[in-house]
Amino acid sequence: MALCKRLLIGKTLRMALSPAIDLNDGHRIPQIGLGTWPLNDHEVADAVVHAVEAGYRHIDTAVKYGNETGVGEGIRGCGLDRDELFVTTKLDGEFQGEDRAVAGLEGALRRLNMDYVDLLLIHWPLPRRGDFISTWKTFERLQNEGKARSIGVSNFKPSHLEQLMWATDVVPAVNQIQLNPSVTRSADRAYHEHHGIVTESYSPLGAGSGLLSAPVLTRIARKHGKTEGQIVLRWHVHQGLVAIPKSSSLQRMKENIDVFGFTLDQEDLTAIETLDEGPEAGVNSDVQGH
Repeated sequence: MALCKRLLIGKTLRMALSPAIDLNDGHRIPQIGLGTWPLNDHEVADAVVHAVEAGYRHIDTAVKYGNETGVGEGIRGCGLDRDELFVTTKLDGEFQGEDRAVAGLEGALRRLNMDYVDLLLIHWPLPRRGDFISTWKTFERLQNEGKARSIGVSNFKPSHLEQLMWATDVVPAVNQIQLNPSVTRSADRAYHEHHGIVTESYSPLGAGSGLLSAPVLTRIARKHGKTEGQIVLRWHVHQGLVAIPKSSSLQRMKENIDVFGFTLDQEDLTAIETLDEGPEAGVNSDVQGH
């Protein structure tokens, strides 16, 4: 963490730049966070410090990413107290089921060197296995024990959420799903809003899809004097979504969180709608996941 210490010498930490959104359990989640996949432990430790310097207070990781140790190192080296940051981790299919979920979170907390996470997610529903309901009941207990302040899911469809809420007592605070202007998930978002579930976008910039090369985004970016990525992240903000763009570059992090000082007009929003590839775009968590 020598680099982290050098970064903080002689500097005053910037204030948080992202507003927070209310969750259905009384907690709040910063609207822009740092995604950390596929950074390794070394890369992510310095990325977390850079992110805090840039004004981030929300860090997203997962057991499957293999970088929770580095996330913990970055948080301890960033100059902020633990309770000033919102930390998410996720348990994948290896940890579905009561005993496995308990062990999964214990291992994550050990690697993070933390007593609790702010948000614990079931990474994938894996409906063919049929374990996500028992896993969720275990999450409820872990929340009651204070090991996860909020609990939620990832990659769940409304059909999966219906099963979950019929069989258990706690409505997920968050559903983190693949979402960007080409994969808009409008039906999922409407379902979430109806049930008080915050929608969180992973791959918010359409990583690997060529989204940021779309001429419509270039035109809107020039109009506002912003980058294409900033236009897309402002679109997420306008929709009331939480977004977790990944970057290890301090300059790019600063750009990604600097999206609260301008607005998109109706002409912009209508143009961005043309990028939607339809309801079948993106991952299908009925058959995909790990």
